Amino acid sequence: MKATEVPTIAGAYLFEPTPYADERGFFCRTFDADLVRSVGLDPGAFIQDSVSRSVRGVLRGLHLRSGAGEAKLVRCSYGKIFDVVVDLRPDSPTYRDRAFFELSGETQATLYIPAGCAHGFQALTDTADTSYRIDRAHDPAEDVTIAFDDPELAIPWPLPVASMSRRDREAPSLAEVLKYQEG
Repeated sequence: MKATEVPTIAGAYLFEPTPYADERGFFCRTFDADLVRSVGLDPGAFIQDSVSRSVRGVLRGLHLRSGAGEAKLVRCSYGKIFDVVVDLRPDSPTYRDRAFFELSGETQATLYIPAGCAHGFQALTDTADTSYRIDRAHDPAEDVTIAFDDPELAIPWPLPVASMSRRDREAPSLAEVLKYQEG
């Protein structure tokens, strides 16, 4: 397993396992506390694991947490997703930069997203299971959503949107969210 720093999002990492494949399928480590620690992260900080199942074209996001934010490890355990990270930390050297990834069950790569970054993804396969390891308990009062189609972000979603939550569909623009957070 190796860790690679994401150049366009300061403090983000891509963890890529080394699967062992044979006639039965494959086996790989998807989390390694020592490797996580080696890049300066606290593996014990993650307190909650969650999973979502999406069908082709479903779009989830862009989501982030207000207050102290929320760091997370994201992995597509089955299928394939187009994953998006937007750095919204005003003091970050990569503030407002975006990064795009294709995460899949084939590679089992895990993306570390620092607190203060928005995250979203779109399912590219008929079924896509996405796993999250999160460092804070969920507080719905801190949920923030940004419009997936905000022209300032110009995210190149690969498929037409098949479905999304009402909250995501009615999300405000990035400018509105930033204005609210500054006020």
